[in-house]
Amino acid sequence: MTHHIKIKTPQEIELLFQSGQILAAIIKILTSSLKNGMTTRQIDEMAEDLMAERRVRPAFKGYRGFPCCVCVSVNEEIVHGIPGDRKIVEGDIVSLDAGVVYQGFYSDMAVTVPVGTVTPDQLHLIEVTRTSLLKGIGNARPGQHLSDISHAIQTYVESQGFSVVRDFVGHGIGRELHEEPEIPNFGPPHQGPVLEEGMVLAIEPMINMGDWQTCIRDNGWTVETMDGKPSAHFEHTVAITTDGTKILTA
Repeated sequence: MTHHIKIKTPQEIELLFQSGQILAAIIKILTSSLKNGMTTRQIDEMAEDLMAERRVRPAFKGYRGFPCCVCVSVNEEIVHGIPGDRKIVEGDIVSLDAGVVYQGFYSDMAVTVPVGTVTPDQLHLIEVTRTSLLKGIGNARPGQHLSDISHAIQTYVESQGFSVVRDFVGHGIGRELHEEPEIPNFGPPHQGPVLEEGMVLAIEPMINMGDWQTCIRDNGWTVETMDGKPSAHFEHTVAITTDGTKILTA
């Protein structure tokens, strides 16, 4: 089953690492800049400037018609939020998802952060989502099956009383933004392809406070929780190497 999954050379993984490091630095600046009263469009404009300064291309802008450099999803928005006039206010949780292309290699990363003081439940949701990503990454090693990543995420999230989005999944990444395989954040263990050195994966749990079901807004992009409760999203690009699993966007 692995013949569709592109195996990367150490040289390619090094370029992917450089791509990931540039992206991680951009995301860090964006998250530290979030403040009450800022519009989501201002975040996107800042992202575009930071990418231009670092001579990387935004991976999302123009992808299947997406109009912006970064997805900004607030509160009940899960993923693919289109930046615009919405103002971020104290008490919001904001998910930033971005990708860059460096010398032909893609990296992809997402974080969710609180704006000012948020509720303990919102903080718990963010922390569980972040931890679930690390649990998934912990299973991304040679000899494990792809679904061992999925199962680790789901079992942890559900043990904390939250739900895993089913309609959107992680993916392989490299010379394209989305490569094989798809990586669900749910499912039984020990299924799917066996993981090998040289695979590069974008693992991205999307976790809801309420039910897992989703709906897409009229703009055709923004995904929201069906029940209107908050959602969180974390993502890293990781490589399976001889020295263990390397988080390229750390």
